[in-house]
Amino acid sequence: MEPKPRIGAFVAAVLLSAWVQAPAAGPSRFGFDFSGAGPSAGRVPVAPGMSYSGERGFGFEPGAELVQTGCAITSDKPFYFHIALPEEGAYRVVVTFGDCASATDNTVFAELRRLMVEGVRTGPGASAAATFIVHTRTPAIPGGGRVRINGRERTLEPWAWDDRLSLEFNGARPGVRSIDVEKVDVPTVYLLGDSTVCDQAREPYSSWGQMLPRFLKPEVAVANGAQSGDAIAPALSAGRFAKFWAHMKPGDHLFVQYGHNDMKSSAPDALQTYAANLGLVVDRTRGLGGIPVLVTSVSRRTFGPDGRIADSFGGYTDAVRAVAGEKGCALIDLQACSARFYEALGERRSHLAFATMQEGTHHNSYGSYEIAQCVVMGIRLARLDLAGLIRDDFGGFDPSRPDPPEHFRILRSPPAARITPLED
Repeated sequence: MEPKPRIGAFVAAVLLSAWVQAPAAGPSRFGFDFSGAGPSAGRVPVAPGMSYSGERGFGFEPGAELVQTGCAITSDKPFYFHIALPEEGAYRVVVTFGDCASATDNTVFAELRRLMVEGVRTGPGASAAATFIVHTRTPAIPGGGRVRINGRERTLEPWAWDDRLSLEFNGARPGVRSIDVEKVDVPTVYLLGDSTVCDQAREPYSSWGQMLPRFLKPEVAVANGAQSGDAIAPALSAGRFAKFWAHMKPGDHLFVQYGHNDMKSSAPDALQTYAANLGLVVDRTRGLGGIPVLVTSVSRRTFGPDGRIADSFGGYTDAVRAVAGEKGCALIDLQACSARFYEALGERRSHLAFATMQEGTHHNSYGSYEIAQCVVMGIRLARLDLAGLIRDDFGGFDPSRPDPPEHFRILRSPPAARITPLED
């Protein structure tokens, strides 16, 4: 696969013309006009037939069924739009929704199904704007080296590591008028962990890390570096922590949730090594001015005869609690909160939070949405400064009284034809 240019030749040429008209714009600030109504100062015109190519530098995922109405591009089905970026980092995205003649219903995911915007609706002729922050990255580590990504990441998850911003427009009838993108310097919440945290590429799987951005204001970026099957020691050796530490600024947060795979080790000192690595992560993060947050493992669906969830982690959740206590580090007890959530659904209905009837570990979108609310409540209870950046529409979460699964309305993501091997 040929390497893609950092910013496509076509979009660069159009933007050069726009910059002559609008000097404030630059290579890290650009926009796209979906209306089809004619030239728009500072924005590149977009037509429904424009599939993504490296030469163009932007475009739709092949197979999208799109209509341009004179003020927006709309569809009866979810669709993807990709934008080549000049560099990795945090980008503020402003999307204006609305169609001239029809109502629209809009939900937005970014990169690998990270929920950014939920349920923005407009009436015929009306418009509404939503702002969010997307964090993008490549495998390169500043100062030298590369994250040692695995085969799954190269074949199923390249959108998490490439030099594009990928947006999924979901909802009953998405309608997009314009997109504006700008590189920004904002506080970052870094996430590292396993498959219950990572950006899951395919339906019906989802994780709380993918849902977390929806609950935070567009003044902070969420960078999810978790990976399926990971444990803390392999993540350290693969450069996943080094990647984030190289970018870390004072005041950034690092959330760490391992244990599911660590406990599978047969080494006699496995638990002690796990705890020691957690301590190392806490100390290194603090040395860079960051704020470490230890998170106990999301509970498995392990009901006992009494209808209660049994902690199946063999001392690993206790180790997290102990290290947090010894280090005076913030703790989010996700094992306890998720257990209360499953118990509230009951053993017979708890499968509604999981990817399949047989699953006891991995969640669907509903389950991960509820678990993410556990994390947000944990942020409040831990009195982190980050609590001030929780969105105003989050009124709190009681896991013993979760949102009814029957009322959950986020549609499934469509298949993506362009998930192809990533160069490494």
